[in-house]
Amino acid sequence: MFLKHKQSGDLVEVLEVGNLVDPCVSLVPGRLHAGEELQEPAQFSKTDLIFPSNEGLPHRDADIKR
Repeated sequence: MFLKHKQSGDLVEVLEVGNLVDPCVSLVPGRLHAGEELQEPAQFSKTDLIFPSNEGLPHRDADIKR
């Protein structure tokens, strides 16, 4: 699944969709898709991610923090 990073506008490949849908997890492992080089996996905050259509994630996924 791909989401968009709010600050850069680059696509982020979500590596563990389970973390994305778990309302108790605030970080999602992913990989930026920018440039030609394959980027190293990193942790992204759900609040920094949106759908490629510029819609935000549902509140239940983005707002609950442990």
